[in-house]
Amino acid sequence: MPQPPLSLSLQFVRGPDMAPHRAALPRHHVRRWLRAALGADVQAAEITVRVVDAEEGQQLNRDYRHKDYATNVLTFDYSGAPLLAADLVLCAPVVAREALALGKPLAEHYAHLLVHGALHAQGWDHETSEADAEAMEARETALLARLGLAHWGQLRALPRGGLVRRFGAGLVDALDCAYGVRAEIY
Repeated sequence: MPQPPLSLSLQFVRGPDMAPHRAALPRHHVRRWLRAALGADVQAAEITVRVVDAEEGQQLNRDYRHKDYATNVLTFDYSGAPLLAADLVLCAPVVAREALALGKPLAEHYAHLLVHGALHAQGWDHETSEADAEAMEARETALLARLGLAHWGQLRALPRGGLVRRFGAGLVDALDCAYGVRAEIY
């Protein structure tokens, strides 16, 4: 089956700390990761990926979600299938901190968050119900496996206390929130 056309704009905030983020996000990889996440009902997609600093990430999260902190990924979806249009905003320092804590290469964590954001742009939501969270996580895990990548949820085999000792309560809470994961129930 032919892949739908994907118009991709890849933007980086200016700054000296962006070199590792640019290196982790070559256009052909970003395109591959986003295409993997597009559903069968998407005939064409126009996606802007913007990598921002903590200040811009916090401002956007505060202005649009009323949460006064920088988060890893924000999705702004403008139209769904069949003609998908969305902006995905990734906060570089948050993504780097999470990747380090998870022991994942930066590029792999970006891939995960791009798949996550692209699913949100198509209407998947992990905050509406436990069933929706489980469905989105299953879809995300399958897509990441197809890309040869692990999912944050695979760490859930550890009890929450083990996750907190390994990564710190703040990061575990942030990942729980971002991915709809509730480690204590596994």
